Amino acid sequence: MKSKLFKISLTSVVVASCLLIVSPSLAETKLKVFILAGQSNMVGHARAHTIATLFHSDDARDEALVELVFGRGSKVSKQMLLDQLVRGRKIDSLTGGISNDKIKAMKPGPEKLALEAEVKKLKDAHEAYKQLVASACAVSDRVYISSIADRNRKSGKLGVGYGGDGKKIGPEYAFGLSIAKHIDGPILLIKTSWGGKSLNYNFRPPSAGAYELNDKEKSSGKAEEIKKNAGRDYRMMNDAVQKVLDNLKDHHPAYDVKAGYEIAGFVWFQGFNDQFSPAFRENYKANMVAFVKDVRKEYKVPNLPFVIGVLGTGMTAEKVAANAVSVGQREAAKLPEFKDNVVAVESYTEYSHFSYGVFKKGWPKHYHEWDTVGSDRPYHYLGSGAFFVRLGNAFADAMADLIAKH
Repeated sequence: MKSKLFKISLTSVVVASCLLIVSPSLAETKLKVFILAGQSNMVGHARAHTIATLFHSDDARDEALVELVFGRGSKVSKQMLLDQLVRGRKIDSLTGGISNDKIKAMKPGPEKLALEAEVKKLKDAHEAYKQLVASACAVSDRVYISSIADRNRKSGKLGVGYGGDGKKIGPEYAFGLSIAKHIDGPILLIKTSWGGKSLNYNFRPPSAGAYELNDKEKSSGKAEEIKKNAGRDYRMMNDAVQKVLDNLKDHHPAYDVKAGYEIAGFVWFQGFNDQFSPAFRENYKANMVAFVKDVRKEYKVPNLPFVIGVLGTGMTAEKVAANAVSVGQREAAKLPEFKDNVVAVESYTEYSHFSYGVFKKGWPKHYHEWDTVGSDRPYHYLGSGAFFVRLGNAFADAMADLIAKH
């Protein structure tokens, strides 16, 4: 990954333990609300222990992100990661990987029992490592979140567990920790995300106009129902956000009614499902522009700072540049009317190529080594915690730049 400077110097990142300290004056400050929305990669499918993959990098920004997440003097270290990788390789060598073929092929007897005992001890240490890393991750006392991540719906202090399940993260985690380094006062994230959704249909904004049925949909016998459900997730997103805004004290204890709140920014990370239909691909730019304008109208913030995460599952600059959805996202952000208030942030630059190297070995045969650095498929950016921390931080840096120009 191309090295980038982390905009906060290493010495300025202060996380004394796993907690970010809350200021006693928070209740006197306007609550800053950031809305995050999208499909499965906004949901987030990275298990928290894979964040420690950042230790494998010598990049200064990654070192700062390690400190952001784990704090100085953390019990999690680079040596622990290296030891865990050795342990994972040994388990896979002894067992044959996820299938345990080598053990299954052995005849019953003392030799098999001894190997099973050794493997159990190694696997117990493997699981203990994962739990230790996850438990060492920062929990914020200043940033709270109300999150819909498919079926994982909950609110509270920002920490691990607001991704696809209680052990996963998406970009919200590092976004919240990082944006708190840029702005003062209480912060609330409202995340609405559902997997497998398109912008052209599911998140279709009102000003994009009526959805045009394809030939298969016209002859399905469900044409009216299909047309009625166009934009359903867009409406669900706004309904969920409004419910939180109507009950802010329930979602952030430092919310002060007198000080009020402001919707400070919007982060969009989506695009995968729009790749597979010419109409969806070709209309992405126009749909994205309509989405930005309609969101701003919905929340009555004409120049609401807006970050668009560019689809980057292609991993390389060349493949991403050839993707019509990614191009549409970039071009929408470059419109003159969006100057200094909308920005496209690349995701392929944050990819964990170290994790991908392990994945390419053949993850079933190298399962425990793979399980150390990744937790999902390439279309979910390998479920890499390193990736999602980098991306969330990149979103926050871009948002802070927009806010400064706002």
